[in-house]
Amino acid sequence: MEESAILNILFWVEATRIGTFVRESPSILAYPTVLFLHTIGLGLLVGASAVVDLRLLGIARSIPVTPLGGFFGVMWIGFGINALSGLLLLIADASTKLINPVFYIKLLFIAMAMACLWRIRRTVFLNAAFDGAAIPRDVKAVAAASLVFWIAATTFGRLMAYVGPVSGLFF
Repeated sequence: MEESAILNILFWVEATRIGTFVRESPSILAYPTVLFLHTIGLGLLVGASAVVDLRLLGIARSIPVTPLGGFFGVMWIGFGINALSGLLLLIADASTKLINPVFYIKLLFIAMAMACLWRIRRTVFLNAAFDGAAIPRDVKAVAAASLVFWIAATTFGRLMAYVGPVSGLFF
């Protein structure tokens, strides 16, 4: 597909009622609320994940590991909030975000962090043989990778405002 045709599709997406509302409405329920929800989702997802990761890495050893499995529900709620709010933010600024390589790097780190969460849940919290006494070295490596991936995803998310195409400017 030709570059101009792709940009025309992205402009069309931005021009939808929801894209225009999120981007241009003076209502507090538009961009400010969507961005606020994205931050809340990030706090729930990354915050709960960090608690689990840090515990698996040996921080707060007096806290039992097994009950931390309850945080996965919080993480899924945070992920859902972030997916929905992120989609709204993307629709509002598709012609900038979808041509910015930083956006795709952010998505890659999110995917890797989610893969770590899946592996930790499967290995630690869904494994009846896991007793929580000694954390295996491979679990610690996945927990450390998870922390690094979440930090990277958050950093690249913030960098999108400053690196590459910036909303309203075309390069």
